[in-house]
Amino acid sequence: MSDRTSYVPGTPCWVDLGTPDVDAAAAFYSSLFGWEVPPAENVENTGGYRRATKDGRDVAGMMPLMAEGQPTAWTTYVCVADAAATADAVRDGGGQVHAEPMDVMGLGKLAVFADPSGAVFGVWEPGTFPGAGVVNEPGAVGWNELETRDPAGAKAFYGAVLGWSAVDLDMGEMGTYVEWQVDGNRIGGMADIGGRVPEEVPAHWLTYFGTENADGLAGKVEQGGGRVGFGPMDIPAGRFAVVQDPWGAVFAFMQPSEKTLADTP
Repeated sequence: MSDRTSYVPGTPCWVDLGTPDVDAAAAFYSSLFGWEVPPAENVENTGGYRRATKDGRDVAGMMPLMAEGQPTAWTTYVCVADAAATADAVRDGGGQVHAEPMDVMGLGKLAVFADPSGAVFGVWEPGTFPGAGVVNEPGAVGWNELETRDPAGAKAFYGAVLGWSAVDLDMGEMGTYVEWQVDGNRIGGMADIGGRVPEEVPAHWLTYFGTENADGLAGKVEQGGGRVGFGPMDIPAGRFAVVQDPWGAVFAFMQPSEKTLADTP
């Protein structure tokens, strides 16, 4: 089952988009994934934050850019039992705290960090809101992947901060891919972008959404004013592409292989 009502600490549980045009972004992503993105409620307290749903289940968030210089980007959030303790672990591990843990109207506690390589991620200590109500389906988040030039440093940092184990997978000509695990269950991945991606591209977390037709979705991205940066191409997990929305936010989508579908909880 892909419905979720809770997450094991250490598991990515939510993603959201910071964008300069929430209304236009809502229309763009709704056309891709069949989302409904209702207008924000209680704007004075929420800052215009909106929750996208698919078939009545929460899948992702969207919000206006909050500060000068804030990039247009998707952010991955990891469920934690104690956001304050995680912030301390981030500092001890050489990371940065961009937003201290804060209560979000009883829904949970939020904090935003950067790992030592600069990749930004958030954590969520759930209150009444656990995170995404559905994952691993078309139009929902299916994978979260760290793109970094320092895999060894990332293994040490995320192991200490979030309790992740790192499992190296031999991908042949594509090199080594790292699978993050919690209690033996895979919860995300890591790719070494050193020498493969232009140096001006910083370390970052990449959100993958599920699709039943990667090639068709790539066409929709371009029709909507976005850009296909890579793919679609086949890998053992399925057929995927990395794209940009019209405002520059990078994301990916995957059409899972039959084996991936069979192995996905």
